Amino acid sequence: MLREKSVIKLKKALSILFAISFLLSASSLINQKIFLKASSVTLIAGSITIIVPDNYATIQGAIDNANSGDTIFVRKGTYLEHVVIDKSITLIGENRDLTIIDGSKINNVISIEADNVCVNSFTIRKSGIYPYSGIFIDHHTGSTIINNKVTGNYEGISISYSSNNTICDNVISSNSEGICLHFSSNNLVSNNAIESSAYDGIYLHFSSNNVVSNNLILRNNFQGISLYFSSNNTICGNTILSNSNGIRLTFSSNNTIYHNNLNNMDQVWTESTNIWIFDDEGNYWSDYTGQDLNGDGIGDAPYVIDENNKDDNPLMGIFSDFSVSLERETYHVTIISNSTISNFNFGFGMDTGNKIIRFNVTDKDDTVGFSRMTIPIKLMNYPLIVLVDGIEVSSVLLNISDKAKVCLYFTYPNKNSTIGIIYSETLYRYYELLSSFLERFKAMNATYQNHLLDYSEQMQNIRSLMYIFASTTAVFIVTTIYLSKRAHERTAKKSKEFEGE
Repeated sequence: MLREKSVIKLKKALSILFAISFLLSASSLINQKIFLKASSVTLIAGSITIIVPDNYATIQGAIDNANSGDTIFVRKGTYLEHVVIDKSITLIGENRDLTIIDGSKINNVISIEADNVCVNSFTIRKSGIYPYSGIFIDHHTGSTIINNKVTGNYEGISISYSSNNTICDNVISSNSEGICLHFSSNNLVSNNAIESSAYDGIYLHFSSNNVVSNNLILRNNFQGISLYFSSNNTICGNTILSNSNGIRLTFSSNNTIYHNNLNNMDQVWTESTNIWIFDDEGNYWSDYTGQDLNGDGIGDAPYVIDENNKDDNPLMGIFSDFSVSLERETYHVTIISNSTISNFNFGFGMDTGNKIIRFNVTDKDDTVGFSRMTIPIKLMNYPLIVLVDGIEVSSVLLNISDKAKVCLYFTYPNKNSTIGIIYSETLYRYYELLSSFLERFKAMNATYQNHLLDYSEQMQNIRSLMYIFASTTAVFIVTTIYLSKRAHERTAKKSKEFEGE
C-alpha cells in the first residue's frame, strides 16, 4: 500500500496549492494476465451447439454433422483420431491438459481445410513423421490456434500457402520442429512457449510479411528462430534462450528485428542484411560489453554482428512487455531493466481514482538497478510520480517531443523493491495550467521585448533626427555667422570707400 503521508511529504508545494495530498493514497490493484492463458474452458449453457461425446462419440463425427459457424465442445478424455476440419467452426476442449487428441504416430493429428477455424484448449500429440504435423493448415486463411499443448509431433504447428492466421498462447514442446511457415504471409505467431525441439523452434521458409512476437523460445537443438528465403518479417519482443543458435537468417533480408532478449551459444548467424532497431531501441544481447555513460538504458556503442549488420542501440537490460486492458482498449507498457521484473499490476486508487502501475524488482548483485519505462500517453500522461518502496525518486523524461508515449528512466539501490508509478489527473491539470501560464508568460515577455526593441529603435531614430537637426542647426549658424561676417566686411569696406570720396 502506498501511504498518503509519504506522498504528502514529497509533494508539499503541490498539496498546499491544490490540496492533492488526499489523492495520492492507493488501494488494491487490478491484476492483469500477461502471458499464457488459462488451460480450461467453462461450459456456458446455451453457448455450445454440439458436445462430444454427449451428442457424437467422436470429434470427427461432430464435425461431419456440424454447420459452418457452429461450436463443438469436447469433454475431457483421450480421443484417438485424425481430425479433418473442413468447415468454419470453433473447436473447444474442456481442459487443455486433459482433453487430448492422439494421432498414434500416423498422419496429421488435426488438418484444417477451411477458412476461419478456431482450435482452442487441447493437447495435440503424436503425429506421423515427416511431413506430418500436430496441426496443419493448408491453403486457407483466418484461422486461430490458441491455448493448446502441442507435443511429440514432427512439426508441431505447420502453415503452408496460407495467410492471416494467428498462432498464440500455445505451449509447443518436444517436437522435431516447433512452428513452421511454408510459403505463407501475413500470419501472427505470438505469446507461445516453444521449447526442446529437435531442430528449430520457429522456422520460416519462403515466407514474408509475418510477425513473430513475444514468444519464449528456449532449449531448441538448432536455431531458436530460423529464416530461409524469408524477407520483410517483424521479429520482436521474443525471449530466445539456451539454443545452439539464437537467430539464423539464410538468404533473408530486410527483416526488422528488435526488443528481443538473446542469450544463446551463438547469438546470430547471417549472410544477409537486416534491420536491428525500431523506434530508437534495439535488442538485449547477453554478451554485450559496452557501457551506458549517458544513463538512458541504451548502450553507447553498437553491438556488431558482422560488417553488414549491427544493432546501433543495444539494450542494457532485459526487455519486458506488459498488456493493460482499460475501457475496451489494450495498452502496452514496456520496461527495459537490469532487474528481474515481477508482479506487474495496473489499477486505481480506491479513494483517489489515481492510475497506478506497480511491480517488483529483484536483483542479485551490488550494481545500481535501473528501469527504462515506456507508457502510452492515453494510459498515463506526464507528470508521473515514481516511488521506490514508498519513497519518491527522481526520474528523467527521455522523449520530450514524443506525443504518443512517455519514456522515463530512473535508478534505485540494487535490492528487492516495489516500484510504484502514480498518475494524478489533478497533478496533470496543474502541470498543464503551469505549462500554459509559462507559455503565456513567454509570449508576453516576447511581446514586451519586441516593444522594448521597437522603443529602442524609435529612440534611436529620434536621436538620429536630433543629431541631424543639431548638425543642420550648427551648419546654419556657422553659415549665418560666416555670411554675416562677410557682409559686415563688405559694408565696412564700402563705408571706407565712401568716406574717402
